Amino acid sequence: MGGVAVLARQAGHKVTGSDANVYPPMSTQLETQGINLMQGYKAEDLKEQDQVVVGNVMSRGNDAIEYVLNKNISYTSGPQWLAENVLKDKWVLAVAGTHGKTTTSSMLAWILEYAGLQPGFLIGGVPANFGISARLGEGAFFVVEADEYDTAFFDKRSKFVHYHPRTVVLNNLEFDHADIFEDLNAIKKQFHHLVRTVPGEGLIVHNSDEENVQDVLHKGCWSQQAGFSSGNESNKKKNLWNIDNVSAGGRCFDILYQDEKVGSVESHLLGPHNRMNALAAIIAAQHVGVPVKQSIAALKEFKGIKRRMEIVGEVDNKTIYDDFAHHPTAIMETLQGLRDAVGKAKIWAVLEPRSNTMRLGVFKQQLAASLALADEVILFQPADVEWDMQLVVDNVSGSAKLLRSIDGIVDLLAEQSRSGDHILVMSNGAFGGIHQKILTALS
Repeated sequence: MGGVAVLARQAGHKVTGSDANVYPPMSTQLETQGINLMQGYKAEDLKEQDQVVVGNVMSRGNDAIEYVLNKNISYTSGPQWLAENVLKDKWVLAVAGTHGKTTTSSMLAWILEYAGLQPGFLIGGVPANFGISARLGEGAFFVVEADEYDTAFFDKRSKFVHYHPRTVVLNNLEFDHADIFEDLNAIKKQFHHLVRTVPGEGLIVHNSDEENVQDVLHKGCWSQQAGFSSGNESNKKKNLWNIDNVSAGGRCFDILYQDEKVGSVESHLLGPHNRMNALAAIIAAQHVGVPVKQSIAALKEFKGIKRRMEIVGEVDNKTIYDDFAHHPTAIMETLQGLRDAVGKAKIWAVLEPRSNTMRLGVFKQQLAASLALADEVILFQPADVEWDMQLVVDNVSGSAKLLRSIDGIVDLLAEQSRSGDHILVMSNGAFGGIHQKILTALS
């Protein structure tokens, strides 16, 4: 919604916004763009608007929503506003999947920018190469992070069905968003709705290692396809694109097209998931005319995304990272990437269960295994999370602790971390400003 607000502002509209808790980097971005923020959702903040764009966090019974409906104020959803005002005349490149949407769409936008195509984009994070999460762009192309979460209280379709893309990336597919989807099949149905909107001359770039993605395509696909794989031998022969010859640190790898090497990628991003993200972005960019070698050159200069394995500081040779991971698979892949990079150095994994699915305890059976690569695990139990996270602590293979205070976590790290340690903080929220608190305590 912050990105949509930025696009509306760039289009020349006067834009204000309401939210319960805005924090950096989005709060900073909005203020820089001249967008006035109001805390809370109050009817009195909606006196002179021509149109209200409603985020999917809003529900009936909210004072602001009831005022909009009672006063017959024009309203729409973020995805619908985007489709009608920005995307209708663009070649849309949409990146979908449970994991990697922000990174892949950021890589893709940067590749198109590097190639001189001046794309517009809407991304659920802040790519460091751009310093902003959304822009209208001046070219024919628009990159959008295509989310499967529902659109608004009045439109329960997934957001991505509004975008009508010509190029689609399907990176992966797992169960998530347990607050709105009853099971995995319900999510697959929404993904197939997306597939149905892609024209026959369009391209679906899909991860052939992912059985759930293949299930979606088997329901019916009327578009061109480009499969890609991590180099898995069972998939290698049936895929056009593969990864090969990964370096010891994981940052360098070769790309094969029909079993022939077409280039070598150098990237500072960590982990096998980011290699797949990079390959997907390269294939999608080729669909709009960017040569593979030019995409590879662009990725060498890709600087990453805020809150995706972002180093927020180093004190006494202790490195603190901020990461958005909030699903067991993402947690495991993030830790794998860090382990590949730091070798045997000690890793502290600090996790806040903040997503709706995590807070419901849906993944409690998988969490312990996802944290196995960390040497020390600290789980934070918020007061309003009802299930007992001690169940996870008891099943972690290494050392693990459950704490109910952010200050307690900070104190423990200050007392027990040592030179050379890596402290990985994982949350999809502000986590009470814990990153700066850790840096201050270590200093």
